[in-house]
Amino acid sequence: MARALHVLKAGDTTLARATIERQLAAGDAVSVALLPGAASPVLPAGVAVHRVPGEWSYERLLEAVFEADQVVTW
Repeated sequence: MARALHVLKAGDTTLARATIERQLAAGDAVSVALLPGAASPVLPAGVAVHRVPGEWSYERLLEAVFEADQVVTW
């Protein structure tokens, strides 16, 4: 099981949601970090969502980048 981290900023999240759904279906653990200005998209159950810097500091985001097997920025 791979660990994927998606970093979202403001913008369309359609492709991100589709990618996240495919990863979940494959059994991957998926986390989403929302940067300032990013709206909270409707995501499937099982996705951990964290606001930066509200819930996660930038230091914690950096740690999550190195913990993940795949990092995708949108």
